[in-house]
Amino acid sequence: MTRFDLVIRGGKVATASETFDADVGVRDGRIVALGSALEKGDKEIDARGKLVLPGGIDSHCHIAQLSSSGVMTADDFKSGSVSAACGGTTMIIPFAAQHRGDSLRQVVKEYHARAEGQSLIDYAFHLIISDPTEQVLGQELPALIRDGYTSFKIYTTYDMLKLNDRQILDVMALARREGAMMMVHAENHDIIAWLSDQLVKAGRKQPSSHAIAHHPIAESEATHRVIALAELLDVPVLFVHVSAKEAIDQIRQAQARGLKIYGETCPQYLFLTADMMEKPGDEGAKCMCSPPPRDKANQEFVWQGLRGGVFEVFSSDHAPYRFDGPNGKKAGMAAGGFKKVPNGIPGLEIRLPMLFSAGVLNDVISLNQFVAMTSTNHAKMYGLHPRKGTIAVGSDADICIWDTTVERTITQAGLHDAMDYTPYEGMKVRGWPVVVLSRGEIVSENGQPVGKVGRGRFLPCEKPEPARPRGRWPFNAEIQAILG
Repeated sequence: MTRFDLVIRGGKVATASETFDADVGVRDGRIVALGSALEKGDKEIDARGKLVLPGGIDSHCHIAQLSSSGVMTADDFKSGSVSAACGGTTMIIPFAAQHRGDSLRQVVKEYHARAEGQSLIDYAFHLIISDPTEQVLGQELPALIRDGYTSFKIYTTYDMLKLNDRQILDVMALARREGAMMMVHAENHDIIAWLSDQLVKAGRKQPSSHAIAHHPIAESEATHRVIALAELLDVPVLFVHVSAKEAIDQIRQAQARGLKIYGETCPQYLFLTADMMEKPGDEGAKCMCSPPPRDKANQEFVWQGLRGGVFEVFSSDHAPYRFDGPNGKKAGMAAGGFKKVPNGIPGLEIRLPMLFSAGVLNDVISLNQFVAMTSTNHAKMYGLHPRKGTIAVGSDADICIWDTTVERTITQAGLHDAMDYTPYEGMKVRGWPVVVLSRGEIVSENGQPVGKVGRGRFLPCEKPEPARPRGRWPFNAEIQAILG
């Protein structure tokens, strides 16, 4: 009997903090040894000339989720997890979404039923809180946080999701008391609604009007306001899918003052631009998401945020609404223009290769930054580290072996989600995870799925461990006394 079930031999290992040459020994799905010239394993993978990185964690993706407008995402846990694995992601954290009137406990139960036996890779759940009733805040949410659902998302926009400032304070106070991580979609609802109405009255219903309605000021105002509320209660907040320079500036300034403010951005803000929504006919709807892509100049500010540490995490915000079909984007345009189009675009499978190609191989970000923003920081933010998100003795053997010489052109035909388009069609990347392992089992090889769908496990999360704890801002003693 050998010491190892598997040895990954001769690769260059990179974590969020260091890079070194090592063999990796795996037994029972865990990493049990790192070193040179490890003894032979039952199975061996030759990683000479390749990079050995932690598997990616995508902590912002919408899978098997019913939107507030009643549209189900195209991807379920089967297609979504397969697509994730083929792009180097070994864990996903989608959303159990509460709609107004729903019991939060029942929402979680039903979401487990959608996931059970369907995922190729491991998964956890965030919650979406749209109806913070006394029952939810007093009983259901605290109990769920203690059961391992330690993060939740709120909205400042969308008619059926948005919370007012008092509700946000109630939820923040609970997050502070229970030690949960609060995620915020920050856009000013009234600005967007007013601009949308003016555009429709002027007959401007085309997809490009979406970018006008979701003005950067709507994002920066809501970001500023939520930061002020978070400062009042001294509570950590993560701003998701940050797109605009103005919002980035708000976050950077709050961080400089020592507030516990964190940021996330996504591929659409690095690789898509607002003018893509001006394509003929309804084609521009393929790039509609909220917040929308901004202009080319704005992309550089997003890259600066990645390089400079404004953003802890890089996620896909995979929101797979098809172009064709009765609930697709094209049908939304026919039903009333940009206001009726399901918001969101796919990106689960391309997230890692596109950032690796444009960021790491062009020396825009370091390899260690790439690992931190796509894996390690996600695990820390959501209470999964060190089991997930790193290559270390004792961690799960969630590992990607990257070949930096592989060149690919992104096409929908080459992806594994349930979509009928990708907004990144025709874009070229270099570098791809050619072997992807989840708990020591190969789940993707050369960009194709391998392994048994249903092997993925649900993992409850511990209390979050922010990747870069901010300095403590002096907290008002009277508020402290109120909150305890």
